[in-house]
Amino acid sequence: QVQVVESGGGLVQAGGSLRLSCAASGLTFSRCYMAWFRQGPGKEREFVASISWSGGSTYTADSVKGRFTISRDNAKNTVYLQMNSLKPEDTAVYYCAARLAATQSKIVVDYNYWGQGTQVTVSS
Repeated sequence: QVQVVESGGGLVQAGGSLRLSCAASGLTFSRCYMAWFRQGPGKEREFVASISWSGGSTYTADSVKGRFTISRDNAKNTVYLQMNSLKPEDTAVYYCAARLAATQSKIVVDYNYWGQGTQVTVSS
């Protein structure tokens, strides 16, 4: 049984930092393209960042570029999202997703497994 579990969300003031973690089990993690998406109040789910099998390639949405960094530890079956210089508009539920493919995608339906999400709230 595949499980994807996010953690690390919370309430932070604007300008602060958070690190999200996502632990996956029941799949060959080192052969999964991993990504973070987010969904703000009244908005559609949007791509945030993705990372290749080895971690050698990453993609980041323009809205978070320079502030958010995705990384992974295949030995721990875990992917991370370091979020710095947080803004109120970053407030959202953040989801971790796994894609059973070797190619990058920013499209929600291209991902096979999803976590339940973790809430990030940035106060002004």
